[in-house]
Amino acid sequence: MRSKIFAAFVLCLALSACVKEKLETIYSKQETQIDTYLTRARVVTRDSIQLVITPNKDNPEVNDTTRKTVQWKDTLDIQYNKGAARLIKVEGEGEPLGESGAVSFYYAGYIFTSSPSTLFATNHEETATKDKFTVTDPDYEIFEADMRNTEFLEGIRNGLIGVRAGEECEIVFSGKYGFGNEVFGIIPANSALLFKIWVVGVSNE
Repeated sequence: MRSKIFAAFVLCLALSACVKEKLETIYSKQETQIDTYLTRARVVTRDSIQLVITPNKDNPEVNDTTRKTVQWKDTLDIQYNKGAARLIKVEGEGEPLGESGAVSFYYAGYIFTSSPSTLFATNHEETATKDKFTVTDPDYEIFEADMRNTEFLEGIRNGLIGVRAGEECEIVFSGKYGFGNEVFGIIPANSALLFKIWVVGVSNE
């Protein structure tokens, strides 16, 4: 009898280790996809206006001024914190959000494959309209959150640390820091997630 119990115990351990190894493989692949996405997304093209001054052909003592649009490459900043990556698209101002602070923001949550794919939740009306996202009772109120709230997804909480008022960013993380092995609404188990964030206010009082 004891030998049967021991054999069953060993089998359970082996199955548990196998499942854990499979999950780690999934998460590792997601992190590689995230790194590839960020490497590409952080390089953006910007426009600037240059003033070109040339002597007037008819009157050399007078200069002609023309405007010229010049494009150049810029590299966005990426912040990493405990499994979450934050791509800063527009920098904010003021104090950075601390671990026990409060923050108000608009958001759009996407299932992440090799890039943001299915939108599953948002309080950002412009995004909802653009992505044709409809729900029975839409709520476009600013989301206010206390960082001490333990119900926060780990990836979101870690990604928000350091944001500033006025910042626009993307927070992305593997399923390990999301809903894990649980199915949540239309989100499959172990899904990587990406949140677009528009920060309204930050308080560390």
